[in-house]
Amino acid sequence: MKRILGITGLLVFVCLFTALKKPEFLSAYNLQNTIRWSSLFGIVSIGVAFVIITGGIDLSIGSTIGLTGCLLAWALTQKHWGVGASLALVLGCSVLIGLTHGLLITKMKLQPFVVTLCGLLIYRGTARFITNDQSVGFGSDFKGLSKLADGKIPLPFTDAFTLPAPFVTMLIVAIAAAIFLNQTIYGRYLLALGRNETAARYSGINTDRMVILAYVICSVLGGVGGILFSLDLNSLQPSGLGEGYELYAIAAAVLGGCSLRGGEGTILGVLIGAAVLRVLNNAIQLLGIPSQLEYVIIGLVILAGVVVDEIVKRVAARRRAARESVGAGA
Repeated sequence: MKRILGITGLLVFVCLFTALKKPEFLSAYNLQNTIRWSSLFGIVSIGVAFVIITGGIDLSIGSTIGLTGCLLAWALTQKHWGVGASLALVLGCSVLIGLTHGLLITKMKLQPFVVTLCGLLIYRGTARFITNDQSVGFGSDFKGLSKLADGKIPLPFTDAFTLPAPFVTMLIVAIAAAIFLNQTIYGRYLLALGRNETAARYSGINTDRMVILAYVICSVLGGVGGILFSLDLNSLQPSGLGEGYELYAIAAAVLGGCSLRGGEGTILGVLIGAAVLRVLNNAIQLLGIPSQLEYVIIGLVILAGVVVDEIVKRVAARRRAARESVGAGA
């Protein structure tokens, strides 16, 4: 809870600072755009969080987004498949990616870093191959499907501001993920696995199955992200769609309280972490800060958050140790 309060404070500070410097930050257009992109990255970050909670990592999520997004455009515009069949192809591919990752990690005992790093290269190359390294898009067709990404939901008592459709999708995904993680036995299994895999195995948990499940969830949400990102952008570069997005997703999860050691994390924290990164990106653009410094600033913010979190944990551990020693002496 303290971590969530801290990251929420950071989000509020960045918003207030930017709004004071640049009032156009609070314009309806800018807020809607920021919410839409925060929602898109939030969906992907939730998937990455499940993997990190188990103590793993997924470096391929950006390439998964690129592959699934290009695959959707390829199936619809070049193969002329129906919308249902194309979506089924994309989601089926996502499941296959996650299943492959999970099996290689659990059955072949390969390191998650190596498996997903290879996936990063393979999926990006596959996207470029199936599109012949040419731009693909949806043009003015499939307007109904595009509403998933660019649709707007009106709010009562205001005509100027509308909620972007991806926000609703993110909300549904977040609620389902939070219920799964906090209210089901499988969510507790994932947390126990991340804290101590050996102890979890000896307690009767099928750890291999849980690891596979985490990677499948991650890849499926990556596929959902690929669908929404591609529909939002419309014109896709197979070499660029999703490039670097894995860094944002991992950073959002870590900022939101997911420990890279595993066993910790909340869905709400991940969403706030994703919002912080997108608001920072927006602030950098509005304040006229050179775009070359974007990664520098975001990197410093993440580093500061991790360092502060580690200091707080150490102070809390020392206080617990001191109380325990006092209690033992009494």
